[in-house]
Amino acid sequence: MLTCKTVWRKLAPLARASSTVCRQNVGRAGLNNVRRPAGSPVAHMSTGPAGGGGDNRLYVLLVGAACLGGGVYAYQTVKGDKQRYQERLSEIASRPNKAAAEQPDTFIQLEAPAVPSTETQEAQISETPVSASAKESSPPAPADEVSAPSETTEPPPETPAAGTAPSPAKIPSHAPYLLIGGGTASFAAARSIRARDPGARVLIVTEESDLPYMRPPLSKELWFSDDPSVTDTLRFKQWNGKERSIYFQPPSFYISPEDLNSIENGGVAVLTGKKVMHMDVRGNKVQLEDSTEISYDKCLIATGGVPRNLQVIERAGEEVMKKTTLFRKIDDFKALDKVSRNLKSITIIGGGFLGSELACALGRRSADSGLEVIQMFPEKGNMGKVLPEYLSNWTTEKVKREGVKILSEALVKNVTHKDDKVEIQLKDGRVVKTDHIVAAVGLEPNVDLAKSAGLEVDSDFGGYRVNAELQARSNIWVAGDAACFYDIRLGRRRVEHHDHAVVSGRLAGENMTGASKPYWHQSMFWSDLGPDVGYEAIGIVDSSLPTVGVFAKATAKDTPKAATEKSGTGIRSESETEAVATSPVATSPAASPTPAPPAQQQKEDYGKGVIFYLRDKVVVGIILWNVFNRMPIARKIIKDGEEHADLNEVAKLFNIHDD
Repeated sequence: MLTCKTVWRKLAPLARASSTVCRQNVGRAGLNNVRRPAGSPVAHMSTGPAGGGGDNRLYVLLVGAACLGGGVYAYQTVKGDKQRYQERLSEIASRPNKAAAEQPDTFIQLEAPAVPSTETQEAQISETPVSASAKESSPPAPADEVSAPSETTEPPPETPAAGTAPSPAKIPSHAPYLLIGGGTASFAAARSIRARDPGARVLIVTEESDLPYMRPPLSKELWFSDDPSVTDTLRFKQWNGKERSIYFQPPSFYISPEDLNSIENGGVAVLTGKKVMHMDVRGNKVQLEDSTEISYDKCLIATGGVPRNLQVIERAGEEVMKKTTLFRKIDDFKALDKVSRNLKSITIIGGGFLGSELACALGRRSADSGLEVIQMFPEKGNMGKVLPEYLSNWTTEKVKREGVKILSEALVKNVTHKDDKVEIQLKDGRVVKTDHIVAAVGLEPNVDLAKSAGLEVDSDFGGYRVNAELQARSNIWVAGDAACFYDIRLGRRRVEHHDHAVVSGRLAGENMTGASKPYWHQSMFWSDLGPDVGYEAIGIVDSSLPTVGVFAKATAKDTPKAATEKSGTGIRSESETEAVATSPVATSPAASPTPAPPAQQQKEDYGKGVIFYLRDKVVVGIILWNVFNRMPIARKIIKDGEEHADLNEVAKLFNIHDD
């Protein structure tokens, strides 16, 4: 009854108006008929009777049909609205029951649309320290707080710990942006995509059970923490004393994978514990271990790499493998931390960045625990493949002072298990008995998908071969450790460092949204031998290249600790890429035919300085030794690609002689 009244109210005015029009037309037609002169022929233009009455009746019929159709349509509309209203009331009434049935540790928070930022700002992927401080019951945070939670706020007991993946969720069948790999490069790409496309829907698929996190603290700051529960919290104090989490963002930053395609503003979802086994490039889809398929519009491969192992260790048998750590992930850090507290001897094989950092970290711990720490490597000194020989020797002495026993020019011949010990036999006859081995001998890029996807792997550097825009196919990009890219300044390269993962991931994300930008922003990398000695590098740093070093006496402010206290960051690459070098670089039209000789040092006091790496008389790499916050200048020198008459003059740009 209510429906009929509603329909009548809507149709009554229309019916009255139509009736009035009809009466007027009939009256007008009658008047015309009366005034028609007698004897005039009547022209019948319709099939109706003479006098025009047929036209009026036809008009009335048409108006009536229109009214009837409008009435039917209005009735159906009102009926549909009433039905949808009842369904909405039922849905609202059932919400409490649904909420009670949900898992208590699963929650979703929409990511606020990121504001498009400049190239250098987007590189700061973890510039603001983050923590697991998101509260499910708290009101929504402003846009800037979503990506930078408070450092000091502690999570309530019911809040999942940072890095804990949500409960298993339904896997979406389609992801507009699919990122394979859950490391730094993937997270950087996700942030970049969301910055340029605020409504983007991004799915990260990772083999690890953890949400995206930064790897550098695993071999640096975490080992210097005074907190006995650091292996559980994964929170650490930076050299500047500030505390932060190893995770880029807390769980509340991400949305559930099953809600990826239904959330209004999109977001970033992480599918943990899943491995992509097959990639169908033509079909734009991938297949997981359980044969689940996910289609995509655009895809990023950021699978990183796996730690290399020595063949002699692999052939040594299961008992030796049980006593060997290949250091890469959070689980490796936790396992080695436990080993270092319970065993008496650890031997690190490898003299590169990772091996030297772990040696110094464990050496510091040995002073209190009595742990024997041995580091062996085939080079003459630490970082022998990177640093010039004189600086490598100095670094070796520094590591020794940390309590580490150094075995240089050590080539492993055989490894056996005897009397619950691991026995390492060297080619020169030396024998080392230890409780545990840490193999830090490099990284092998993960290119498992190359065969099924038909992607090219570089024969010289390894990794997926991509162009300057990090593109392997029309809708496939590669970033991070797994990418062998073309650097428009330095040629084809493959880089295995945190800042490169940030830079390449950001660039890949931009290009996935249509930027079409080449790789030109030189990433930097750094290493700290504890809080007192550190260096930062950019470009090609290879000890086989000619080098020119300019040094000065160090002061108390020339340490990694002092640098982070000044900049307020722990991951120094975050602050180094903010600024753009504006200082003019001194050049000369006529470059000297040979590099300037290294400056003579007094008592080999390499307190701070700059080391230039040359190729065809052009600077292609720079190491800043205990010199911080000067990376934009180094980046500009390499970008210019010019010959310099006197590198001592160029070194003055870094203000190394200032107190």
